[in-house]
Amino acid sequence: MQVQELEHMARQIRRRDLQAVFEAGAGHIGGEMSAIDILTALYFRVLRIDPQEPKHPGRDRFVLSKGHTACALYVTLARRGFLPEEEISTFLKPGSRLNGHPNCNKVPGVETNTGPLGHGLPVAVGMAKAAKLSGADYRTYVMTGDGEMQEGSNWEAIMAAHQFGLDNLTLIVDHNRFQQGAALSETNDIAPLKPKLEAFGWAVREIDGHAMAGIVEALEHRPEGRPYCIVAHTNKGHGISFMQDKVDWHHKVPNREQYEIALAELSEAKG
Repeated sequence: MQVQELEHMARQIRRRDLQAVFEAGAGHIGGEMSAIDILTALYFRVLRIDPQEPKHPGRDRFVLSKGHTACALYVTLARRGFLPEEEISTFLKPGSRLNGHPNCNKVPGVETNTGPLGHGLPVAVGMAKAAKLSGADYRTYVMTGDGEMQEGSNWEAIMAAHQFGLDNLTLIVDHNRFQQGAALSETNDIAPLKPKLEAFGWAVREIDGHAMAGIVEALEHRPEGRPYCIVAHTNKGHGISFMQDKVDWHHKVPNREQYEIALAELSEAKG
C-alpha cells in the first residue's frame, strides 16, 4: 500500500477498534489509538507475511509486547485476512479466542503470548537470534510501550541483542508519555530514550508516530551490524479529542455520547 492508502486503512482500523471496545465494555483504547498507525504500516506495507500460511517459516515476525492493546492487533489482523472480520464482535465475550491479551495458540498471526510487560522484547531477541543461527532471512519486529521500558528485562535484552549483532531486529517504542495511572514523567522517567539505546550500541531513529510517510521510511530502514530501535513519539488516544493525552483513557470505555463524538471525529471526512 502507498502512504495515502495506509492512512485510509488506519482510520478504518481506529473506527472498528473504538466500536469493539465500546461494545465489549472494556479495553485499553488510549494505547491502541497511539499504536494503530504503526501497526497499519507494518501489516499492510512492511511485514513479509501470508494470511493463508500464518506459520510459514520464512515469514517476518511481529511481537506486540504491550499486549493489553490486543484489540488493535485483532482488528489489524482481521483486515489483513488472518481471521474473519465479523469475529471482532466477539472481543472479550465468553468462549471467544479474542481475549484481552493475545494468545498464539488461538489467534492466527499472533507470534507469542504477551501481556506481562517486559517479556516481548526478550522473546523477540530469541526469534532474531534463531534466524541468525539457522541462516534464515526473516526480520523480527517488536513494539513496546514506553512505560514498559522501565522493566529491567528489556535492558538485559537490549544488551544481548547488541552482543549478538542482531541487525535483523527492530524495536518500536510507542512513546505516548503515559502509562496506567500517571504520566511517564511522574513515575520512573526513562526519557530521553535515544541516547540510552545508543549507549547500548543500537542504531536509533526518532519519528512522529502518526506521520505515515515517516513511519514507513523508518520501518523500511535497515541499519547494518546493529539492532535498530525506532522511538515513535505518539499521542495517547490519538484522533479523538477528548481522549488525547489523557491518562484516564489508558483503560476506560466511552459512554454512548462519547462514542458518537469519537466516531464522528474518526470519520473519513476528518481526513
